[in-house]
Amino acid sequence: MTRKLVWIEQERFRGFGCSECGWRFGASAVAAGESLAEMMRNFESQRDKEFASHVCGDHAEGGT
Repeated sequence: MTRKLVWIEQERFRGFGCSECGWRFGASAVAAGESLAEMMRNFESQRDKEFASHVCGDHAEGGT
């Protein structure tokens, strides 16, 4: 299985998720930074770390 980080648009969710399971990224806090560019880097870093560490088997819903 090759999972990918994908953009999802549903009635009750719009954001990033896994292509192979029900995992969805929910930013736990506003990304900190001194500039918009730094805030974006921090957001992307948090998103990518959480995506890499999630276990598809823990998120039952099917892929997109």
